[in-house]
Amino acid sequence: MMNVAVIGSGTMGNGIAHVFAQHGFQVSLIDISQPALDKALGTIGKNLDRQVSKSTLTEDEKTATLGRIRTFTSIAEGVQNVELVVEAATENVDLKLQIFRDLDQHAPAGAILASNTSSISITKIAAVTKRADKIIGMHFMNPVPVMKLVEVIRGYATSDEVTSRIMEISRQLGKTPTEVNDYPGFVANRILMPMINEAIITLFEGVAGVEEIDTVMKLGMAHPMGPLQLADFIGLDVCLAILRVLHEGLGNPKYAPCPLLVNMVMAGRLGVKSGEGFYTWGHGTKDLIVADRFKK
Repeated sequence: MMNVAVIGSGTMGNGIAHVFAQHGFQVSLIDISQPALDKALGTIGKNLDRQVSKSTLTEDEKTATLGRIRTFTSIAEGVQNVELVVEAATENVDLKLQIFRDLDQHAPAGAILASNTSSISITKIAAVTKRADKIIGMHFMNPVPVMKLVEVIRGYATSDEVTSRIMEISRQLGKTPTEVNDYPGFVANRILMPMINEAIITLFEGVAGVEEIDTVMKLGMAHPMGPLQLADFIGLDVCLAILRVLHEGLGNPKYAPCPLLVNMVMAGRLGVKSGEGFYTWGHGTKDLIVADRFKK
Protein backbone atom coordinates (compact mmCIF):
# COMPACT_ATOMS: atom_id res chain seq x y z
CA MET A 1 0.00 0.00 0.00
CA MET A 2 1.51 3.29 -1.11
CA ASN A 3 -1.39 5.60 -2.05
CA VAL A 4 -3.42 7.20 0.74
CA ALA A 5 -5.86 10.09 1.02
CA VAL A 6 -6.34 12.29 4.07
CA ILE A 7 -9.64 14.16 4.47
CA GLY A 8 -9.28 17.49 6.29
CA SER A 9 -6.24 19.76 6.37
CA GLY A 10 -6.49 21.09 9.94
CA THR A 11 -4.13 20.30 12.79
CA MET A 12 -4.73 16.54 12.72
CA GLY A 13 -5.11 16.21 8.96
CA ASN A 14 -1.90 17.99 8.06
CA GLY A 15 -0.04 16.06 10.75
CA ILE A 16 -1.32 12.73 9.41
CA ALA A 17 -0.43 13.74 5.83
CA HIS A 18 3.05 14.79 7.03
CA VAL A 19 3.74 11.43 8.68
CA PHE A 20 2.50 9.32 5.77
CA ALA A 21 4.48 11.37 3.22
CA GLN A 22 7.62 11.28 5.36
CA HIS A 23 7.44 7.47 5.36
CA GLY A 24 7.20 7.11 1.60
CA PHE A 25 3.45 7.13 0.95
CA GLN A 26 1.91 9.16 -1.87
CA VAL A 27 -0.65 11.40 -0.14
CA SER A 28 -3.76 13.11 -1.49
CA LEU A 29 -4.68 15.83 1.03
CA ILE A 30 -8.33 16.82 0.58
CA ASP A 31 -10.22 19.83 1.91
CA ILE A 32 -13.09 21.93 0.57
CA SER A 33 -10.96 25.07 1.03
CA GLN A 34 -7.89 25.71 -1.12
CA PRO A 35 -6.61 28.40 1.30
CA ALA A 36 -6.82 25.82 4.11
CA LEU A 37 -4.81 23.40 1.97
CA ASP A 38 -2.20 26.05 1.25
CA LYS A 39 -1.95 26.83 4.96
CA ALA A 40 -1.59 23.11 5.72
CA LEU A 41 1.32 22.76 3.29
CA GLY A 42 2.96 25.76 4.97
CA THR A 43 2.54 24.14 8.38
CA ILE A 44 3.96 20.84 7.14
CA GLY A 45 6.93 22.70 5.66
CA LYS A 46 7.61 24.48 8.96
CA ASN A 47 7.38 21.24 10.91
CA LEU A 48 9.76 19.56 8.49
CA ASP A 49 12.16 22.51 8.87
CA ARG A 50 12.07 21.90 12.62
CA GLN A 51 13.06 18.27 12.03
CA VAL A 52 15.89 19.36 9.73
CA SER A 53 17.16 21.80 12.37
CA LYS A 54 17.22 18.96 14.90
CA SER A 55 19.09 16.70 12.41
CA THR A 56 16.31 14.11 12.45
CA LEU A 57 15.66 14.75 8.75
CA THR A 58 17.85 15.90 5.85
CA GLU A 59 17.00 18.73 3.48
CA ASP A 60 16.63 16.21 0.65
CA GLU A 61 14.22 14.12 2.75
CA LYS A 62 12.18 17.24 3.49
CA THR A 63 11.94 18.05 -0.23
CA ALA A 64 10.98 14.46 -1.05
CA THR A 65 8.30 14.46 1.68
CA LEU A 66 6.66 17.63 0.35
CA GLY A 67 6.85 16.22 -3.17
CA ARG A 68 4.70 13.26 -2.16
CA ILE A 69 1.72 15.43 -1.12
CA ARG A 70 -0.88 16.57 -3.65
CA THR A 71 -3.89 18.68 -2.71
CA PHE A 72 -7.50 18.38 -3.86
CA THR A 73 -10.75 20.20 -3.13
CA SER A 74 -12.90 17.29 -4.38
CA ILE A 75 -13.30 13.94 -2.64
CA ALA A 76 -14.21 12.24 -5.92
CA GLU A 77 -10.99 13.42 -7.56
CA GLY A 78 -8.74 13.00 -4.54
CA VAL A 79 -9.57 9.38 -3.70
CA GLN A 80 -9.06 7.89 -7.13
CA ASN A 81 -6.67 4.91 -6.99
CA VAL A 82 -6.05 5.15 -3.22
CA GLU A 83 -5.84 2.08 -1.03
CA LEU A 84 -6.49 3.82 2.29
CA VAL A 85 -8.41 6.93 3.30
CA VAL A 86 -7.96 8.55 6.71
CA GLU A 87 -10.75 11.00 7.55
CA ALA A 88 -9.67 13.79 9.90
CA ALA A 89 -12.50 16.29 9.58
CA THR A 90 -14.14 18.22 12.42
CA GLU A 91 -15.49 16.04 15.24
CA ASN A 92 -19.10 16.35 14.06
CA VAL A 93 -21.09 13.17 13.61
CA ASP A 94 -23.34 14.39 10.78
CA LEU A 95 -20.36 15.72 8.83
CA LYS A 96 -18.42 12.49 9.25
CA LEU A 97 -21.36 10.34 8.19
CA GLN A 98 -21.78 12.39 5.01
CA ILE A 99 -18.06 12.17 4.26
CA PHE A 100 -18.18 8.38 4.59
CA ARG A 101 -21.20 8.17 2.30
CA ASP A 102 -19.21 10.11 -0.28
CA LEU A 103 -16.09 8.02 0.28
CA ASP A 104 -18.06 4.80 -0.11
CA GLN A 105 -19.36 6.07 -3.44
CA HIS A 106 -16.08 7.37 -4.86
CA ALA A 107 -13.20 5.40 -3.30
CA PRO A 108 -12.08 2.13 -4.94
CA ALA A 109 -14.12 -0.85 -3.76
CA GLY A 110 -11.13 -2.44 -2.02
CA ALA A 111 -9.99 0.69 -0.20
CA ILE A 112 -9.94 0.77 3.60
CA LEU A 113 -11.76 3.77 5.05
CA ALA A 114 -10.43 4.92 8.43
CA SER A 115 -11.58 7.69 10.74
CA ASN A 116 -9.38 9.70 13.09
CA THR A 117 -12.41 10.31 15.32
CA SER A 118 -11.64 10.53 19.02
CA SER A 119 -15.09 9.45 20.20
CA ILE A 120 -17.68 8.81 17.45
CA SER A 121 -18.76 5.20 16.96
CA ILE A 122 -16.94 3.38 14.15
CA THR A 123 -19.92 1.01 13.92
CA LYS A 124 -22.25 3.97 13.36
CA ILE A 125 -19.95 5.33 10.65
CA ALA A 126 -19.70 1.90 9.00
CA ALA A 127 -23.49 1.57 8.89
CA VAL A 128 -23.80 4.32 6.25
CA THR A 129 -21.46 2.44 3.88
CA LYS A 130 -21.61 -0.81 1.92
CA ARG A 131 -18.19 -1.91 3.19
CA ALA A 132 -18.59 -2.18 6.95
CA ASP A 133 -15.79 -4.77 7.10
CA LYS A 134 -13.36 -2.16 5.72
CA ILE A 135 -14.26 0.67 8.16
CA ILE A 136 -11.91 1.22 11.10
CA GLY A 137 -10.76 3.86 13.55
CA MET A 138 -7.21 5.19 13.28
CA HIS A 139 -6.99 7.69 16.14
CA PHE A 140 -3.70 9.59 16.01
CA MET A 141 -2.55 11.77 18.90
CA ASN A 142 -1.66 15.46 18.64
CA PRO A 143 0.95 16.52 17.55
CA VAL A 144 0.91 13.66 15.05
CA PRO A 145 4.58 13.85 13.94
CA VAL A 146 5.70 13.55 17.59
CA MET A 147 3.23 11.31 19.43
CA LYS A 148 3.79 7.57 19.07
CA LEU A 149 0.33 6.17 19.79
CA VAL A 150 -2.29 5.19 17.24
CA GLU A 151 -5.50 3.93 18.83
CA VAL A 152 -6.87 1.39 16.33
CA ILE A 153 -10.61 0.96 16.83
CA ARG A 154 -12.48 -2.08 15.54
CA GLY A 155 -16.09 -1.52 14.60
CA TYR A 156 -18.65 -4.30 15.08
CA ALA A 157 -18.04 -5.59 11.54
CA THR A 158 -14.40 -4.63 10.98
CA SER A 159 -12.53 -7.65 9.59
CA ASP A 160 -9.45 -9.24 11.14
CA GLU A 161 -7.59 -8.66 7.86
CA VAL A 162 -8.30 -4.92 7.85
CA THR A 163 -7.36 -4.59 11.52
CA SER A 164 -4.06 -6.39 10.97
CA ARG A 165 -3.32 -4.24 7.92
CA ILE A 166 -3.89 -0.98 9.83
CA MET A 167 -1.76 -2.21 12.73
CA GLU A 168 1.02 -2.97 10.23
CA ILE A 169 0.71 0.41 8.48
CA SER A 170 0.83 2.20 11.84
CA ARG A 171 4.11 0.48 12.60
CA GLN A 172 5.44 1.50 9.17
CA LEU A 173 4.79 5.09 10.25
CA GLY A 174 6.96 4.60 13.32
CA LYS A 175 3.92 4.50 15.60
CA THR A 176 2.83 2.07 18.30
CA PRO A 177 -0.69 0.84 17.45
CA THR A 178 -3.00 -0.33 20.23
CA GLU A 179 -6.15 -2.27 19.30
CA VAL A 180 -9.37 -1.39 21.14
CA ASN A 181 -13.05 -2.12 20.65
CA ASP A 182 -15.75 0.32 19.59
CA TYR A 183 -17.36 1.69 22.74
CA PRO A 184 -17.95 5.36 23.62
CA GLY A 185 -14.65 7.24 24.06
CA PHE A 186 -12.66 4.09 23.19
CA VAL A 187 -9.79 3.97 25.76
CA ALA A 188 -7.93 7.29 25.47
CA ASN A 189 -10.87 9.63 25.92
CA ARG A 190 -12.90 7.38 28.18
CA ILE A 191 -10.12 7.79 30.74
CA LEU A 192 -8.80 11.26 29.83
CA MET A 193 -12.04 13.24 29.54
CA PRO A 194 -13.49 12.32 32.95
CA MET A 195 -10.14 13.38 34.47
CA ILE A 196 -10.30 16.75 32.67
CA ASN A 197 -13.96 17.13 33.65
CA GLU A 198 -13.14 16.37 37.29
CA ALA A 199 -10.38 19.00 37.21
CA ILE A 200 -12.94 21.53 35.93
CA ILE A 201 -15.40 20.48 38.65
CA THR A 202 -12.64 20.94 41.24
CA LEU A 203 -12.15 24.49 39.96
CA PHE A 204 -15.93 25.09 39.74
CA GLU A 205 -16.41 24.05 43.37
CA GLY A 206 -13.58 26.27 44.59
CA VAL A 207 -11.35 23.50 45.86
CA ALA A 208 -8.32 25.11 44.22
CA GLY A 209 -7.34 27.53 41.46
CA VAL A 210 -6.27 26.82 37.88
CA GLU A 211 -2.54 26.96 38.55
CA GLU A 212 -2.80 24.93 41.75
CA ILE A 213 -4.84 22.13 40.12
CA ASP A 214 -2.40 21.82 37.24
CA THR A 215 0.63 21.97 39.55
CA VAL A 216 -0.71 19.10 41.67
CA MET A 217 -1.15 16.91 38.61
CA LYS A 218 2.20 17.84 37.06
CA LEU A 219 4.35 17.50 40.15
CA GLY A 220 2.32 14.91 42.04
CA MET A 221 1.34 12.62 39.15
CA ALA A 222 4.23 13.31 36.73
CA HIS A 223 1.91 14.54 33.98
CA PRO A 224 3.76 16.63 31.37
CA MET A 225 1.01 19.26 31.56
CA GLY A 226 -1.93 19.80 33.86
CA PRO A 227 -5.48 18.79 32.86
CA LEU A 228 -6.73 22.38 32.51
CA GLN A 229 -3.80 23.35 30.28
CA LEU A 230 -4.37 20.18 28.26
CA ALA A 231 -8.07 21.00 27.92
CA ASP A 232 -7.11 24.39 26.49
CA PHE A 233 -4.81 22.69 23.98
CA ILE A 234 -7.43 20.12 22.94
CA GLY A 235 -10.18 22.74 22.70
CA LEU A 236 -12.92 23.07 25.31
CA ASP A 237 -15.56 22.57 22.61
CA VAL A 238 -13.96 19.25 21.69
CA CYS A 239 -13.81 18.21 25.36
CA LEU A 240 -17.50 19.05 25.75
CA ALA A 241 -18.47 17.14 22.61
CA ILE A 242 -16.61 14.03 23.76
CA LEU A 243 -18.11 14.16 27.25
CA ARG A 244 -21.56 14.37 25.70
CA VAL A 245 -20.80 11.29 23.59
CA LEU A 246 -19.71 9.45 26.75
CA HIS A 247 -22.73 10.65 28.74
CA GLU A 248 -25.22 9.70 26.04
CA GLY A 249 -23.51 6.48 24.97
CA LEU A 250 -22.92 5.02 28.44
CA GLY A 251 -25.90 6.56 30.24
CA ASN A 252 -23.90 7.22 33.38
CA PRO A 253 -24.20 10.59 35.17
CA LYS A 254 -20.50 10.49 36.07
CA TYR A 255 -19.76 11.58 32.49
CA ALA A 256 -22.03 14.66 32.63
CA PRO A 257 -20.00 17.74 31.65
CA CYS A 258 -19.33 20.34 34.34
CA PRO A 259 -21.62 23.42 34.03
CA LEU A 260 -18.50 25.63 33.99
CA LEU A 261 -17.25 23.84 30.87
CA VAL A 262 -20.66 24.23 29.20
CA ASN A 263 -20.74 27.96 29.97
CA MET A 264 -17.20 28.53 28.75
CA VAL A 265 -17.97 26.88 25.41
CA MET A 266 -21.18 28.89 25.04
CA ALA A 267 -19.16 32.05 25.76
CA GLY A 268 -16.61 31.15 23.08
CA ARG A 269 -13.76 30.60 25.55
CA LEU A 270 -12.40 27.52 23.81
CA GLY A 271 -8.74 27.55 24.87
CA VAL A 272 -5.75 28.07 22.58
CA LYS A 273 -7.86 28.24 19.41
CA SER A 274 -9.86 31.24 20.69
CA GLY A 275 -7.04 32.87 22.65
CA GLU A 276 -8.53 32.20 26.07
CA GLY A 277 -9.74 29.30 28.16
CA PHE A 278 -8.44 28.55 31.63
CA TYR A 279 -5.32 30.42 30.52
CA THR A 280 -4.80 33.29 28.07
CA TRP A 281 -2.97 32.44 24.84
CA GLY A 282 -2.73 35.65 22.84
CA HIS A 283 0.96 35.88 23.73
CA GLY A 284 1.69 32.36 22.44
CA THR A 285 1.81 28.99 24.15
CA LYS A 286 5.17 29.00 25.96
CA ASP A 287 4.18 30.97 29.06
CA LEU A 288 1.26 30.01 31.27
CA ILE A 289 -0.86 33.02 32.24
CA VAL A 290 -4.10 32.25 34.08
CA ALA A 291 -7.13 33.90 32.49
CA ASP A 292 -8.34 37.00 34.36
CA ARG A 293 -11.62 35.33 35.29
CA PHE A 294 -9.77 32.67 37.28
CA LYS A 295 -7.11 34.84 38.90
CA LYS A 296 -7.34 35.01 42.67
